[in-house]
Amino acid sequence: MRGNSPKYLRLLFPIALVAMAAACIVTPALAQDLAPRAYLITPIHSNAITLSYGFYDGNLDLGNIPVTDASARVSVPVISYVHSMNLFGRTASVLASLPYGVGNFRGAVLATETNVYRSGLLDSVYRVSINLKGGPAMSVQEFTKWRQKTVIGVSLRVVAPTGQYDSTKLINWGNNRWGFKPEVGLSRRWGHWVIDTYGAAWFYTTNPVFFSNNQYNPGVISQAQSPIGAFEGHVSYDVKPRLWASFDGNFWFGGKSSLNGVENPSSQLRNSRIGGTVSLPVSRHQSIKVSYNNGAYIRYGGNFQNITVGWQYSWIGHPK
Repeated sequence: MRGNSPKYLRLLFPIALVAMAAACIVTPALAQDLAPRAYLITPIHSNAITLSYGFYDGNLDLGNIPVTDASARVSVPVISYVHSMNLFGRTASVLASLPYGVGNFRGAVLATETNVYRSGLLDSVYRVSINLKGGPAMSVQEFTKWRQKTVIGVSLRVVAPTGQYDSTKLINWGNNRWGFKPEVGLSRRWGHWVIDTYGAAWFYTTNPVFFSNNQYNPGVISQAQSPIGAFEGHVSYDVKPRLWASFDGNFWFGGKSSLNGVENPSSQLRNSRIGGTVSLPVSRHQSIKVSYNNGAYIRYGGNFQNITVGWQYSWIGHPK
């Protein structure tokens, strides 16, 4: 029977790895994101460039697939730019991010170890957000007099299929599909304390050429994924302006994948991560942010420890 042949079982390992890479590492803008103060209010014409480095190390829970000791170690440097503006009298912002990935994936099938190395561009990420309540568009002078209470905002994040992708290979940094994440966020301040909570959903287009036109499959396979619901919460404390720390957590569910219309029920996600973030001012224009998070409950996917260090340079109007 083909499903029990050693050749078929060996093929399952890279298929499982690419699914995990797509769901847990390859697109950092997915539901696992832990982003405190995502609806932060800034004066209009604020700009910031961020250089960050994220390191992921851990195991892969592949469900009932006969793969043992599956793991991954991945480095993801990212460059991002964000700009704030006045949109219908409210504070709005646009963001663009370009990540790059370097990773090693390993596992054993029938006691035979397999290793895969990949290096290349990930899909680029774009985000537009606007604050609907509590965040009027303000100049620098107006902003210095403003005090946050309750802020409600909405955003749309788009992941464009610009990453490196080869349809003949199973493991790719690019996903060859579009991703869209509408989100509603609430932020409330009480003195030095800030509570943030977000609710969102991910929607994906179909990858029309997944692992196709190669020696294993001379035909064409289409890959689809059902929507993913995501919730996120943060409790942070301001020590002084721009010096703060937060406790972070999230939960996401759904996302069953299918090939040529045949759904894989074991690919249902129901996962959660917890961690913390510290922001440290360095100078008037520079700051450092360090975050750590780990899997709290992983039903299917990557159970990774992640540490990310970011350097940010910000300015109003033109750089000085």
